[in-house]
Amino acid sequence: MVLSTRSNFEKPDDAFRAIVEAHRGLTEAQSADLDAALVLILANHIGDLGVLGEAIELAKRRMLEASQQQQQQ
Repeated sequence: MVLSTRSNFEKPDDAFRAIVEAHRGLTEAQSADLDAALVLILANHIGDLGVLGEAIELAKRRMLEASQQQQQQ
């Protein structure tokens, strides 16, 4: 299985909105717990350690790049 980085959603904005709305009304700690649970559920759904590893590396790289961009501003 290859990591897909293109949107697989017919309506990607609706998917993003659903994730944002799931956090509405939660405390910061509850929101972090929701994120962790969602990651574990989706990782299990993927079921491929290679793809999971690629996704982790991509997420870390994007996070670090965004952080570096913010520091440069």
